[in-house]
Order: sequence, then structure tokens, then C-alpha cells
Amino acid sequence: MGEEGLNPFNSSRVPENPLSHQNITYVDFYLHKPSVAAVFTISYLLIFLVCMVGNGVVCFIVLRSKNMRTVTNLFILNLAISDLLVGIFCMPTTLVDNIITGWPFGNVVCKLSGMVQGISVSASVFTLVAIAVDRFRCIVYPFKQKLTIATSKLIIVIIWVLAVSIMCPSGIMLQVTKEQRVRIVGGNNDTHPFFWCRENWPNQEMRKIYTTVLFANIYLAPLSLIVIMYAHIGFALFKTTIPPLRGSGISPGEGSGHNKLSMENRHTISRKKKRVIMMLLVVALLFILSWLPLWTLMMLSDYASLTEHQYRIINIYVYPLAHWLAFFNSSVNPIIYGFFNENFRRGFQAAFKFQLCSAEIVKTRTYSHRIRANAVVPVQPAALSRSGSRVSNISGESLVCAVLIKYGNSGLIQRKVITDC
Repeated sequence: MGEEGLNPFNSSRVPENPLSHQNITYVDFYLHKPSVAAVFTISYLLIFLVCMVGNGVVCFIVLRSKNMRTVTNLFILNLAISDLLVGIFCMPTTLVDNIITGWPFGNVVCKLSGMVQGISVSASVFTLVAIAVDRFRCIVYPFKQKLTIATSKLIIVIIWVLAVSIMCPSGIMLQVTKEQRVRIVGGNNDTHPFFWCRENWPNQEMRKIYTTVLFANIYLAPLSLIVIMYAHIGFALFKTTIPPLRGSGISPGEGSGHNKLSMENRHTISRKKKRVIMMLLVVALLFILSWLPLWTLMMLSDYASLTEHQYRIINIYVYPLAHWLAFFNSSVNPIIYGFFNENFRRGFQAAFKFQLCSAEIVKTRTYSHRIRANAVVPVQPAALSRSGSRVSNISGESLVCAVLIKYGNSGLIQRKVITDC
């Protein structure tokens, strides 16, 4: 949303008042005491690091392995990219704007920063809806035709086109404006002109309409769709019954073990169902709670008749917290969609083990070249097969991978190598 879109009356702005142009208001350069500014800085730095690391790892996992490039994972990759843009372009400038008075950057940065902020936030929200729709189709209507990779890429392109389109008015109206009735007092009691990055609408009613359109399309409608679809998903998982235990024609001696294994499988399925339902509830609740304060403040700023003192309290103290909560959603998304997802955990582990296994292969080959003159008896594939493809006198599972790759001739061993590595 741009600087104006994210915060119509942010800390760098002053509310309209009936004072004449001859009266000048003097404001301090720093909005907070050093201790309060330090708390803001540490808080924003923390979620910035979590956002960069978490979303960066998700991008690495999907781009590193071709097996991870499924429809859902492409949406998660797009979500991670948009959240990375939120972290890069939203968090630093918002932190600076919440600490000092005025806009310290130029007009170009004002437009670019505001546009990228709005586009990335919109793309992130639209991607959350796309993920909800994809999971809704897969779980509630499992027999319908699944989305293809080409279709998912087209949806991602549409998401970014919609995000750019809805933020174009903000980018056009954003500009740096000099406030004639306000002067900033520096450390040496010298004064500077007050500049702010704002959407310069022809009248207040147009700005209200645009804020309402953003609220409906970037919060209210996506929230409604996500809640409805996740509610259907949770209900579908909850009402799904696990097939009862039935005899399979096995001998009585094997029956008890089979029933015990079936009971364990039933409990495992039940635990997974509960985990999916809980994850969906967490996703919906975090989305609601993270963005509700900021949108509430934005609507209040446009529609409520607040006093100058109320504007000041909201701008200086409430808006930084609301921004932090909104950015927190971008930081926690990879944890919910990535690290709580079993496929992503396996993908990360596979990528990590592949790197270790590759390093060990290089070391093993180098070691073999060095001692080629000596009498070295290689481990035979038959011996490895008889021992379950594990060699007790070889230190490290990765070294076993290297030995199997070098000496394994059967397809079974080769396939097991790929699985283990």
C-alpha cells in the first residue's frame, strides 16, 4: 500500500487544523526517547531477520529440488517472495518513519517504496487466498481435476497483475510535500522544513473511497474467503471417519500383530487430522489478528473525527505496534506453511543430506586415488545387500552412501541410495 496507504496519518504527518499560515508549529526530530526507539528498533530487526531467514530458506528448498515444485509449493514460493519484498521494502522504511519526524528520502524513493510496499503486501494476501483455494479443492473435492503447474504459474502472474493494478492509484498520487506550517527542530536547535510522503488526492472523499476499496479487496474479501474455505476443510477432515478394523484372512498367530499395527495407523491418522485442523485455525487467526489493528486505524483515520491529541497518540505509539503486527504475519508465514509442512521438512533434510553425501563422495574418491597403489578390497554389493545396505565397520551413513554409489550394481541398491541420501 504505499506510505499513505499503509498509514494514512503516520508519524511523519500532522493533522489538519484551523491555524493560520502565520502560525508555525515546531516539532522534535526524534519522536521517542532513546529507550523507546531502541525497543522499536530491536523489535523490527527481530522480525526482519526472521522474515529474511525463514522466507529465504523456503525459496531455497523449492528452487533447489525439482521434486518440490508442486502446485502448492509454487504458491508457497510466491508467498515467500512477496513476504521477502515486504521485509526488504516495508520494514526498514516504516521503522525509520516511526522513529523520526518527516520523510528523509526523496520523491523517487517515496513513489517506489510506496508502490513496492503495496504491491508486495497485496501479492502476499492474494497468495494466501490461492493457497486456501488449492487446499480446499484438494481436500473437500479430492476427485476433481487438480491444478497443473502451468495453471498455477498463470494464477501467480494474475496475482501480481492484480496487485500492481490495485496499487496504481496510490503510486500516481504519492509525492513528497512540504508542510509550510511545521518546522523540525534539530539537535542544535536549528530548524528544518517538514516534508512528508503522502497521497495528494484532490479531496478527502476520494481518499476515503480508495481506502475503503483497499480495505475490501486486501483484507475483508480475502479474510472472508480464507475463513470460509478453511472452515469447510476443517469440517471435511473432522467428519472423515477412519475405516474400522476388518479381518484380512491372516492366520491367528499374525492377527494380534496386524491389529496392533492397524490401531497404531488409526492413531497416527487421527493425530495428523488434528494437526491439520489446528494448523488451519492458526493460519486464519494469525491473519485476522495481524492485520486487524492496522486496518482499524486506517479506517478510523479516514472516517472518525479525532482530535489533534488523539491523532498524535495514534501516530506515535499505536501505528508502530500495528505495523509490527502486520509485518509479523509475513515473518511467521514460512514457519506455518513451510516448517510445519512435512514435505518441506523432508525437502530441507534431503537437500542438506545431499550436500553432505556429495562432499563425502568427493572425499572418498580423493582418498581412493591416494591409496590406489595399496591393496584395497572394495565392499561387495552382495555383502551390502545381505546386511540391509548398512556396513557396521564404516563410520558415517554418508560414507555408506558413497560406497553404495561406487560399487552398487543392482537397481534396488541404487534406488535405496537415492532414498537414503
